[in-house]
Amino acid sequence: MFPFRLASVVSIGGAYLLSSGRIPQWPQPGFLAAFAALLGLQFFAWAVYVVILWPKLLSPLRSLPEPTGNSWFMGQFNAIRRHPTGTPMLEWINSIPNNGLIRYLGPFNFERIFVTSPKALAEVLVTKNYDFVKPDQIRYSIGRILGIGILLAEGDDHKAQRRNLLPAFAFRHIKDLYPVFWGKAREGVQALTEHIMQDAAQSPDSEKQTAVVEAGNWASRMTLDIIGVAGLGRDFDAIKNPNNRLTQAYGHVFRPSGQARFLQLLSVLISPKIVNWLPVKRNEDIGVAARMIRAECADIIKEKKQKLAQKELTDVDILSVAIESGGFTDENLVDQLMTFLAAGHETTASAMTWAVYLLSKYPEVQARLRAEVREHLPSVSSSGDGSSTVSSFDIDRMLYLNAVCNEILRYFGPVPLTLRKAVCDTTIQGQFVPKGTQIMLVPWAINRSEALWGADALAFDPERWMRRSDADADAGADSKQHNAASGGATSNYAFMTFLHGPRSCIGQSFAKAEFACLLAAWVGRFGMELHNKEEMDESKIEIRGGVTARPARGMYIKMTVLDGW
Repeated sequence: MFPFRLASVVSIGGAYLLSSGRIPQWPQPGFLAAFAALLGLQFFAWAVYVVILWPKLLSPLRSLPEPTGNSWFMGQFNAIRRHPTGTPMLEWINSIPNNGLIRYLGPFNFERIFVTSPKALAEVLVTKNYDFVKPDQIRYSIGRILGIGILLAEGDDHKAQRRNLLPAFAFRHIKDLYPVFWGKAREGVQALTEHIMQDAAQSPDSEKQTAVVEAGNWASRMTLDIIGVAGLGRDFDAIKNPNNRLTQAYGHVFRPSGQARFLQLLSVLISPKIVNWLPVKRNEDIGVAARMIRAECADIIKEKKQKLAQKELTDVDILSVAIESGGFTDENLVDQLMTFLAAGHETTASAMTWAVYLLSKYPEVQARLRAEVREHLPSVSSSGDGSSTVSSFDIDRMLYLNAVCNEILRYFGPVPLTLRKAVCDTTIQGQFVPKGTQIMLVPWAINRSEALWGADALAFDPERWMRRSDADADAGADSKQHNAASGGATSNYAFMTFLHGPRSCIGQSFAKAEFACLLAAWVGRFGMELHNKEEMDESKIEIRGGVTARPARGMYIKMTVLDGW
């Protein structure tokens, strides 16, 4: 990134000397003209160095394998821009021979290291994890909506936040939330059922119990209500009210636009702080949404603390546990809530969107899963008495449901790519990595690496999570345990959906339980088919970039309300 501060100081000093007449036989330009000329000259010299000299002639990373077809000026940027986030890396990991690291050039030939092997991932995520932090452009862009909570905190601040939040995400606490997940899943499915029936009744060409539904919007509303109740202890009523202000705010800020992409590219060259100050509509929209979300979170905290002061705080939500820990200031609690709200509901909604797509594409998987759900879980139409609830035992014992969930999360992980930046000179697998180098962690590529998953890595196959390997058979191990642990991969680092180590997703158990309950409720009640099979071919789907991966034009599914459950 161009060192504006140093260059400005040099330009001011040089402009003063040139315009003051202190240099004999030298033209005396005006101060501003001299300042602009010197600043431009420095920027040109810096650009030549970083765009041409460093990556092509001087970088210690030049010996690493890299993809072909670099643009002279923009590296692999054009290829990356044309494809969904993470897709080029998926091709590279299976076609470029490497020992754990692939180098590629991003916009303006800035270097990236794509980490591909378990050993290299272990260094970045575990043994040297504090050598690598989230880049400023990530912290200053999504930080406005997510807050500087546990997802974006670094160093000792992150260690303290994680330590104080761990009790709230312990399994003994998460298992108490399964009835909340199921209750909201039932409510959402019942509302969706009514919507389908009404839509079908109004369309003379439609079957009686069938309608085309944009699954992503319904998934977002359900997951927002779930994180509201289970995470914050407040029902946002997004299922019943599609115009809920939080739903509208998140839908707007997570929707990519040309202006958002331009600002993202600009932040590569200049400070993200400066980019955030630019008076453009995108920044204004995010500012308005962030203030509204922050005020909502502050109001919830105030309400909870009043209950605690009156000794009336008996809620089981995550915020209540965090408040009772006493480890957070009110301001930091607001940041944590913003993280839970945004990241918590958006990632699971993305997973649900891809789940209905894959189940529609593979009807045999859908039918088998529906049979298991209907055999083991109460109907979503049953009354709200005790017989209609589910426990962690009910969900966790369903082998095929958990296999399908794992395979969906492997095949279409909600977050396709995340970044790190080296904060000091360091090494990865003995390769010197200069300070400032960007490190690419790409779950979409790692999760489908043929070197880690075998020849069928690119196939959607829930059975891989239920197979008994030769090693397990020789050891007499339970195939169920093998299934849950690895899915047949050669390393636990082959499954990167939740990352690993101190920066792994603290809400992994929460998210997987929520996802399983939602998916079970949907597949038990609805038959699902692709609305337009040609347009929804996997190779043709336009996937929008952003925090999570979603179809750019929505996920339209033909859903039929099935009788008998």
